[in-house]
Amino acid sequence: MKAQLPHPEHYSYLVHRKQRNTQVILPVILSALLMIGMVVLISFATFKSDGDVGRWAAISTIWIIIPILLAGLIVLALLIGGIYLMARALGALPHYTGIAQDYAYKARGYIIRGADMAAKPILAINDLIENIKAFLGRISTP
Repeated sequence: MKAQLPHPEHYSYLVHRKQRNTQVILPVILSALLMIGMVVLISFATFKSDGDVGRWAAISTIWIIIPILLAGLIVLALLIGGIYLMARALGALPHYTGIAQDYAYKARGYIIRGADMAAKPILAINDLIENIKAFLGRISTP
């Protein structure tokens, strides 16, 4: 036996179901039917005995290219805006980039010094171990 889940019948659930049907499912079905109808209509107009396949191919190409052109215009506008903002910012940036470069140079010195300080004990221990091995190696060989 399968367990039956309770079906809520409260007002908000009923409103949700009605909205789902009218605002989601109905538009999807109508647009699918519209697309199927357009495909059938275009197929009949194109492939009947006096249909002009070249003209319909050109129309299809235009409809395919339009979204690409719009996306290209948006990208072009973003690039132009970025170029304009960079041109405006370059007037103020050299002074501040020089200051930032000085701080980066100082930070580099501190980082190198800290890394050397962190590695120095390990290197000293390794050096001590190698010296002991070399000493014991000389003692053991006659």
